[in-house]
Amino acid sequence: MPTDRRQWLRRAAVLALAAGAARAGAQPAEAAAAEAKAPPLPALGAPWPVPALELLDGSRFEPARADGQLLVLYWWASTCPFCAVTTPHLDAFWQRHRQRPGWQLLTLSIDRTREAAVRYLQQRGYAFPCAWVTPDIQRAMPKPKGLPITLVRGRDGRILMAERGQLFAEDIDAIAQWL
Repeated sequence: MPTDRRQWLRRAAVLALAAGAARAGAQPAEAAAAEAKAPPLPALGAPWPVPALELLDGSRFEPARADGQLLVLYWWASTCPFCAVTTPHLDAFWQRHRQRPGWQLLTLSIDRTREAAVRYLQQRGYAFPCAWVTPDIQRAMPKPKGLPITLVRGRDGRILMAERGQLFAEDIDAIAQWL
């Protein structure tokens, strides 16, 4: 996608999100304060460690299983309108490529409750691997500022792609270049 179009869409998304949050009082004060302190997107080439995580289906994500593999990380929330547009594209990508060896998807819900994340996934029929971000997870792997956040970590553990905001199908399909 041309950079100028992407920048325009991001600016529009930020303004729309800010307006919606102001109208709805969307975030509790502590969530807004945490987002204000969130780190920027990691630089391309930066190492990105991932801790062991309990997934919503009761299984565990073990970081050693992702060593030497491509890892797609995606932070989302059930209340995020941009996530609602991006997540179906990510789910379709996962469905198409999940049997291919050498890569993994790990999604991270920042919903206020675990139950809200589970309900959202069930209502939409999503079955991709997902963890609910607890304070311990947030400390171990802080979510970069913004939402949704999509990172692609290469086989060497370093960031290949870092995107904030809504992605389109072609953006997600471009991840296949690293599979």
